[in-house]
Amino acid sequence: MALSRLEAAKSNILEFFESQPETIFKRTAIEKIFKDNFKTWNLAHTITVLKFINFLKEHGKLRELTFKFPIQKIVRYVWGGTPSLYQIASTFYPDSYFTHYTAVYLHELTDQVPRSVYINFEQPAKAFRDSELVQERINHAFTNKQRITNNFAAYEEFKIYLLNGMYTKKTGVIEMTGPDGEKISVTSLERTLIDITVRPAYAGGVFEVLRAYKAARERVSVNKLTAMLKRLNYVYPYHQAIGFYLEKAGYKETQINLLKKFAIEFDFYLTHQIKEKGYSKKWRLYYPRGF
Repeated sequence: MALSRLEAAKSNILEFFESQPETIFKRTAIEKIFKDNFKTWNLAHTITVLKFINFLKEHGKLRELTFKFPIQKIVRYVWGGTPSLYQIASTFYPDSYFTHYTAVYLHELTDQVPRSVYINFEQPAKAFRDSELVQERINHAFTNKQRITNNFAAYEEFKIYLLNGMYTKKTGVIEMTGPDGEKISVTSLERTLIDITVRPAYAGGVFEVLRAYKAARERVSVNKLTAMLKRLNYVYPYHQAIGFYLEKAGYKETQINLLKKFAIEFDFYLTHQIKEKGYSKKWRLYYPRGF
């Protein structure tokens, strides 16, 4: 009897899902649809949400996608066609946005097609932040390996990394059109260059970061970049690394000088665990020899 009622309502149910503008659903969204239309579709009380979902998978166009992260499992239901990976990943966390190598790719700063996708959701605002900086602290931090998240899930040939970055009020986050015409949130050109300077390991390494700086040379606003860097207010002097990249990438002296306006008080490092070091006196910066 219960199944026959589902069968009787089948055309109305399928028509409802075909008419929806969204094609990606969380389980809570499916549950709400089920509850809101329970009486309209005259469903039996023995029909559960799980039975309803299984019915949609068997008789409709519903597919279930499971993303197994180390500390959680994220399930999404897709109706109809195949949405892009960016569309799916955008639903994982509210207010999330694509960053690092993914943003480099979306801004067409690389010829590579990265198999790692980086999406960031920010930490809550913190009332206090330790801003004390001494040379010994910098040396110790950059002698060690940079911390890399293991919070990723495999999807087809990709790895999706969930980054829980510092609170920035989504500084420098823009809306753009993705490769398949989808609307997605991504870091701006300026914010992307800052992010990959801070975390080169999430962008293919320092040589790939330099290539991105070169590719952005005719499009980026260094004025915007420096203003954004001030707002982000990093403890470490990343302006020294950014200035070094600008110089190596052939930017104009007037642009490079914007970074010279920041105080240069410490020796700094382009990346972590540099085995053979070169040193820039101008930027007080250690970099891999031969860079």
